[in-house]
Amino acid sequence: MNSLSNRLETVLGTTFINGNTIDVLRNGDEIFPAMLQAISAARDSIDFLTFVYWQGDIAVKFADALGERAAAGVKVRVLLDAFGSYPMRSELIQKMQAHGVQVERFRPIARWKIWKLDNRTHRKILVCDSSVAFTGGVGIAQEWEGNARNASEWRDTHFRIKGPAVKVIHSAFITNWSESDSSFNLKIPDYPKLPNVGNVRVLMLASPSSINWSTIALLFRTLIASAEHKVSIATAYFVADEVLTNILCKAAEKGVAVQVLIPGENSDSRFSQLGGRASFKKLLEAGIEIFCYQPTMMHAKVILIDDHIAAVGSANMNHRSMSKDEEICLVIDDQETVDTLSSDYQEDIEKSLPIDLKHWKKRSNWVRIKEAFAHLFRHEL
Repeated sequence: MNSLSNRLETVLGTTFINGNTIDVLRNGDEIFPAMLQAISAARDSIDFLTFVYWQGDIAVKFADALGERAAAGVKVRVLLDAFGSYPMRSELIQKMQAHGVQVERFRPIARWKIWKLDNRTHRKILVCDSSVAFTGGVGIAQEWEGNARNASEWRDTHFRIKGPAVKVIHSAFITNWSESDSSFNLKIPDYPKLPNVGNVRVLMLASPSSINWSTIALLFRTLIASAEHKVSIATAYFVADEVLTNILCKAAEKGVAVQVLIPGENSDSRFSQLGGRASFKKLLEAGIEIFCYQPTMMHAKVILIDDHIAAVGSANMNHRSMSKDEEICLVIDDQETVDTLSSDYQEDIEKSLPIDLKHWKKRSNWVRIKEAFAHLFRHEL
């Protein structure tokens, strides 16, 4: 075990699990067929949790696939975040339920329950037959279809996992389901001992919603502070707080090459983008490179440390993921997987434009006013 892996186990209080395989799935053309194939192959159980379930052909395909398996006798449970899946067509839920799918909403929206409105589950998890799991950044909506060829096809990365780590990934679904199912009918599978199927070591972190702090924040800070040579960050929403900003700058000051890849003009949340710019001047002055992805919305969530350790999952580097929402993150200790992610990251950098410090300082007063206003709401971004 390398020193960083050992440090993470000590700080986070959980351990790496060996014996897994991980497939890196890039964009909808790879992600959705793999997920749908796993659903269609399921013979015993399917547990599916997502934050985003919106519109489009892919939304229908998933509803049909899940309904077909339930009608065939497979136990199918679907958990949708009530806020993130709000645009979903009600007929899709009705169709699934008519075929026997148990559908629940995570923290249903009630105007008088303000305390429930702010803390969501942002996790994306699919577990089929307790033997294969998927997690990452993708939502179920037409925006994720395709291969990031144009502005209507988002760039994202998802992961298929097999092996003993599936059991702990499944637990992240079960904890959210147990809150949402009023009957507390967990139907926890009597897991057989999952055989080793590879040599990938995985640490799973399921961070619960909280106020001002989470284990995801602890993970991100520990990873960056521990880097010796290189930090590569891809995040859909970048709103660094003061502590994270200082850690990134300190890493750069000790000679670590730090790159941050964020969406460019195709961001789906201009307000969040503006709110995250408060740290840019300090980061750029410290020598940190910030790149804006050009072809489409960049929705991947990947952190690479020294080209040796990767942290992936549902969490962004913003206030919501680090201090408010339920998230899942996998820390991967496997050189082949990290090499694939590093290659993908470099390809994305080549399709991006860097932010130049001199040019940044010359942006208009009107832009600065909008940034300052958005920054007032940073804790909600």
